[in-house]
Amino acid sequence: MAYSDFKTIDDVVQRLGVQVTSGNSLFATVCPIAPRPNFQEVLQDLVPLALNINTEKARSELIIAPLLLELRHHLSHKIGFFSGVEFTVDSQQGLAGFCDFLLSNSPDQVFPRAPVVCVVEAKNENIKMGYGQCIAEMVAAQVFNNRQGHAIPWILGIVTTGSNWKFLRYENQIATIDFDEYFITQVDHILGILIDTFHNLTPP
Repeated sequence: MAYSDFKTIDDVVQRLGVQVTSGNSLFATVCPIAPRPNFQEVLQDLVPLALNINTEKARSELIIAPLLLELRHHLSHKIGFFSGVEFTVDSQQGLAGFCDFLLSNSPDQVFPRAPVVCVVEAKNENIKMGYGQCIAEMVAAQVFNNRQGHAIPWILGIVTTGSNWKFLRYENQIATIDFDEYFITQVDHILGILIDTFHNLTPP
């Protein structure tokens, strides 16, 4: 069993004992942060191209990864960026396999150290179908951090098609799905949420 086997919210509730809630705007008070002007120009070229190709690979390479690397630049390259990395924490619970993207609270690029953000690419452009996998990865990240002695109070999760971004928060065995959904045209809001997440964490 692997992260991708958690197909639904019911899967994580029954197999991992996670409570799932929704209905609140989790980041309504977070201030937007504008990307660099040159990145905004690049994004104007990449987004239409990715949406016209309309494959998961194109959306991943042309929208998701560039935006996450823009975040890394804003944080002075002090965070780790991982794409398609194996992250096996507990095979018996199904907390094993590969993650689409992980961001860690450390510049170490050899292996994720203190993972903070788990990003799942929505399959078939269906955001809801990615919730189960994303929550499983967030649980794994928290288990990993606790074992390593990294005091990270909560994990941020993202399910995205590239054009649409949905945020989740995992803390104390409760996964909360943000009521709001953000679009790539709101890149300043997406960056603001991600930057605020790292600024509110204590370094490992």
